Amino acid sequence: MEDIRAKFGKHLRKIREAKGLTQEGLADLAGMHFTYIGQIERGLRNPSLINLERLARALKIKADELFPF
Repeated sequence: MEDIRAKFGKHLRKIREAKGLTQEGLADLAGMHFTYIGQIERGLRNPSLINLERLARALKIKADELFPF
């Protein structure tokens, strides 16, 4: 069974790429460092609720759209 962090990271990458953003671009919009975005996408980091909200706002989506699984 795939770890939820890995599932989340893959989904975040899919959304980011669909929006035409680089990791650097998303990081800038969300007020985060681009290496943190990369770590989330690789399933190495567990983002806080505050950071999930920042990501959703930066991507212009509802926070629940980050969790379709």
